[in-house]
Amino acid sequence: MIWLLTYVGPGAGMTVVGSFFVLLTAVGLLAFSLLTLPCRLFLIWRRRRAAGLRGRVPQVVVVGLDGFDPDRMQRLFALGRLPHLQRLAGVGTCTTLQTTLPPISPVAWSSFQTGVNPGKHNIFDFLNRDLRTCLPELSSVRTISADGQPWWRRFGTRVQMLRKSQPFWRILGNYGIFSTVLRVPITYPPEPFFGLSLSAMCTPDLRGTQGTFTMFSSDPQARAMVTGGLCIPIERRPRIETWLPGPADSRGGSHTDLRARLTIQIHPKKFEVYIRCGSESFSLELAQSTGWIPVTFRSGLLRQVGGLCQFRLESLTPHVRLYVSPIHLDPERPAMPISHPQVYSIYLAKLHGAFATAGLAEDTWGLNSGAISEAAFLEQTYRIHDERERMLMDALHRMRRGLTVCVFDGPDRIQHMFMRHDDPHHPANAGRNVTEHADVIDDMYDRMDALVGRVAAAILPDATLMVLSDHGFCSFRRGANLNAWLIAEGYLTRRTDVAAGDYLSDVDWTQTRAYAFGLSGIYLNLQGRESRGIVPPEDAARLRQEIAGKLQMWRDPQDGGRVVSRAYDAHTSYSGPYKSNGPDVIVGYERGYRAAWDCAVGRTDGAALQDNTRLWSGDHCVDPDLVPGVFLSNRVFSAGAMSIMDLAPTILCLFGIKPPEYMDGIARELIPATQTPCVTEPERTMAESLA
Repeated sequence: MIWLLTYVGPGAGMTVVGSFFVLLTAVGLLAFSLLTLPCRLFLIWRRRRAAGLRGRVPQVVVVGLDGFDPDRMQRLFALGRLPHLQRLAGVGTCTTLQTTLPPISPVAWSSFQTGVNPGKHNIFDFLNRDLRTCLPELSSVRTISADGQPWWRRFGTRVQMLRKSQPFWRILGNYGIFSTVLRVPITYPPEPFFGLSLSAMCTPDLRGTQGTFTMFSSDPQARAMVTGGLCIPIERRPRIETWLPGPADSRGGSHTDLRARLTIQIHPKKFEVYIRCGSESFSLELAQSTGWIPVTFRSGLLRQVGGLCQFRLESLTPHVRLYVSPIHLDPERPAMPISHPQVYSIYLAKLHGAFATAGLAEDTWGLNSGAISEAAFLEQTYRIHDERERMLMDALHRMRRGLTVCVFDGPDRIQHMFMRHDDPHHPANAGRNVTEHADVIDDMYDRMDALVGRVAAAILPDATLMVLSDHGFCSFRRGANLNAWLIAEGYLTRRTDVAAGDYLSDVDWTQTRAYAFGLSGIYLNLQGRESRGIVPPEDAARLRQEIAGKLQMWRDPQDGGRVVSRAYDAHTSYSGPYKSNGPDVIVGYERGYRAAWDCAVGRTDGAALQDNTRLWSGDHCVDPDLVPGVFLSNRVFSAGAMSIMDLAPTILCLFGIKPPEYMDGIARELIPATQTPCVTEPERTMAESLA
């Protein structure tokens, strides 16, 4: 359960490729690129000339604010806050932005970059299920192990991108328009194009997971409280000798996971500890965090792999609690490619210093399980935000033409973890402080507004600035276990001879017609698709409609309110060759509801509805019409409700490139601001989009 809750990758062994090999490959590719640069520039010039390319703008800058909510933005506008965003709204365009079905970041950002619906880009959730075993796997990448290959092919594990279609910046590159793409979700593994990119969501940590922290604690009860991380028991004594767990040993077989020696020297009178981790030594005061500390894990005499982590001393008495963040890939010596070209991450690290590289860099599960405090989480989140802003400002300074895109995750992470403060009756408030960080979300919006102001000041007057979010936000008060609901409705049957467990381990597949997995919805146990399917394909459409209809009648016995706003038949809601790869029924919850934590990991036991008492108290996995994103620009675009799929064709048109016919988005025309006043467009509902 720990691994799935942290959106876990397929295995830690994937990361030990070898820093030297990656660096050597990067240098070789750089040399090849320099040698072939004149030829490539000539071919690009010929293509641009043949196409008669005449763009309307020299530069487009896109600032993505993940989860930035239009309703909260408008409320703060009314209070006279967010002056820089208000200025954009006054001179250009300000509108809601229809999100995707479902409104989940990997789905929405995939539609942003490709201009197509999920049925064409193949991303429907954070997770997918193995059709043979029902075990979880990441929806966007597949790891192909080198185990069992001949020795001459064992140069490391290969990672395959599962998102289909192509990002619009690759199309720009085909016409010689240079792009810098920073931390846009679902850009791992990095793909080649004419430009620079730094990967984001689904980039693993050094252990091969989506972010696993380590807690060293002398409290015997700590292990039971920690989820989403490793808890290493220690004894409280003046000098503590232990090990920091690292990635799996790539040699496999009987070899254990790699580890680095960790020594903790306690100085109780100074309220600090002295730490030695590998070859690095430093002191750490109580309730303080380090910067990025390099750590090296050795495999045999000649092989090693390095990463970066942060330490924080959470407690000295009565128990010692030392938190270690997930171990990030070191951008200066990455164990696997995390940028394009491979030397770009090295360049950024040399220029700005070490920075976070894991896809889910902010440690929400460290906060959720109590490994770190709310103050520590906020400090960590804003450090990562500052790292990313430095990269963006460097890109804007060096490139005055072409495309620059950078996505900031802070709004999403902070609203996930602090939304309870907006709801006095939220179940997560029981027994917790409700005043210390009551204004943290509004303050974060002020910070994002200040960021937009600095970006606007850094670009030239003729540049087009776009600020957008992939979805909005709402409270997450009650969890819905769809598997428990399916049992009650007679669609799923449990075995009586095995105990309940994760990943549908207790399901009687011979009697089960539907099951739930992940955050998005319900799958049919379909003949010819699932390994133990029983539903004939000719009955599938009727069964989907039947389940969707019953979901929309589901009422919460606590207050009689609706649980589901709308249930969508995926086979009629999506179009494209991959529409059958996702859930068969997408559940659009009402505000306040979301898939329960147990449902996400495929459990079938427990109540169908249960209070959410975790600090992760806000979410957006609801009906898309309830959580639209936001779009602002310093330019005026043609009228009509906008969708996140519209951005790719719109940006292509701004550079004079006709969008490909396969794109579902609509290209918005640029209108001179002197001719048309700024308007706030009406919201386009998901139903209107599917009509």
